[in-house]
Amino acid sequence: MKPNPKKFGLILFCFVLLISQEAFCRVKLPLLVSDGMVLQRDANVKIWGWADANEKIVITFNDKSYETSASADGKWAVILSELKAGGPFVLDINASNHIALKNIMVGDVWVCSGQSNMELPMNRVKYKYPEEIARADNPDIRLFNVPRRHDFQQPQDDFESGRWVPVNSKTILDFTAVGYFFAKELYEKYHVPIGLLNASLGGSPAEAWMSEDALKEFPEYLRTAKKYQDSNYIKLVTNRDKAASDAWYSRLQQLDYGLAKGQKPWFDPNFNSSGWPTMNIPGYWADTNLGNVNGVVWFRKEIDVPASMTGKPARLWLGRIVDGDFTYVNGKQVGSVGLLKKSHKYLFQAIILKTKKHF
Repeated sequence: MKPNPKKFGLILFCFVLLISQEAFCRVKLPLLVSDGMVLQRDANVKIWGWADANEKIVITFNDKSYETSASADGKWAVILSELKAGGPFVLDINASNHIALKNIMVGDVWVCSGQSNMELPMNRVKYKYPEEIARADNPDIRLFNVPRRHDFQQPQDDFESGRWVPVNSKTILDFTAVGYFFAKELYEKYHVPIGLLNASLGGSPAEAWMSEDALKEFPEYLRTAKKYQDSNYIKLVTNRDKAASDAWYSRLQQLDYGLAKGQKPWFDPNFNSSGWPTMNIPGYWADTNLGNVNGVVWFRKEIDVPASMTGKPARLWLGRIVDGDFTYVNGKQVGSVGLLKKSHKYLFQAIILKTKKHF
């Protein structure tokens, strides 16, 4: 019998509709409310999410039950109370679907916010604290890294990514360094679980972290925030800044005497730099006769390398440089970093190192 295409199409439509309705009414949680999270002890703690309109939800945690219903827009929340430090616990959510969040701890939760000094991860200080990293293993110290993403138009209901991670010798590299040592000291003193929320971004101003309501007391910053709600204005500023940056670096390249055509480049080991002035390092060239200028400054340093080091890979650690560098060893470029906050540590091949003088 020949199938009826109209009847088949109607069945397919109903099937898709039923799936869509079922998916919508299922309880959903934000990424922050997930396995392994740390809840604040001795406080009222909000647990929230989304469901179908008016859907009834029952939450069970540590032998206590909490009931609520989703509002007309699908949002719901409950307040957990009288939480004492400990764990691990399971948080059960029962509605049209069932969710069980496992390995929940109750302790102290801290927001790690700020600029690059808070953002700087343990990966950047791994050479300074190798034993600390190797020994790291404490499932009661946990981190949630907030994604570095902005939205000038409106507040977001959830993060695009993120999860709670306990510290160990592998995960510690992604921990904020300041936050980790802070958490470690607190844990050794109080012996309760510690949760860190890392919401930091290098160079970000305080007003960028404030809500629109909070900015009303600061009209100048509120006007700026309003401008950035226009996507066309963001594109204009982004393109303008890029054009200015490209033009500056292009001019810098043209005026760099060390790379000028028709002469031996200054990174050549045979270049004669005997007449160059000296400078104490670490230091700022603004404190020298150069003054407070922006541009390129060349440094050369002779290093005597013993024969025992030749024929082996090497690591060059330059420390902190403002703002970027191109580094050469024996005339070969071994590295370059264009950002102030990144490490200037370079690994290079064994064939580059030779005995006696290096430049």
